[in-house]
Amino acid sequence: MTPTQAKPKAKATTRASKPRSTAAKAKSSAKTNGKSVSGDWRAETLDRMRSLILEAVPAMTEERKWKKPSNPAGVPVWSHNGIVCTGETYKNAVKLTFMYGASLPDPKRLFNASLDAGTRRAIDIHEGEKVDAAAFKAIVKAAVAHNAAPSKRRGA
Repeated sequence: MTPTQAKPKAKATTRASKPRSTAAKAKSSAKTNGKSVSGDWRAETLDRMRSLILEAVPAMTEERKWKKPSNPAGVPVWSHNGIVCTGETYKNAVKLTFMYGASLPDPKRLFNASLDAGTRRAIDIHEGEKVDAAAFKAIVKAAVAHNAAPSKRRGA
């Protein structure tokens, strides 16, 4: 091959291009009519946190956003006068990210992730961990109050 001829490139195999195994698919969190189909701890944890969110603010709206091939069900997003928080499942944790978490009181120190983020804060829940329900509901209520408050950022 001469230096001017292009060398054929080998097809790159990325982790994203590899098909997921059947076992991995079976562990993913599937929902039907709001009920968890999977017995996976992450689905059960997300269901428990969903219940606490709705107990804290019954008028909360839940929708699924950001659907993609790796997450066809999308990400659950809870809103009340704006996004309050999102819930995502990862291999080792369930992550609840509060959009304005840095502005919210957290006396029980539930926020344990994204602590260096400018605006957001998150709560990572690992297998077997319990979350203080009253403290979590207080954060949810504070987030809703934050969304309802007039601010310069929103032009009010």
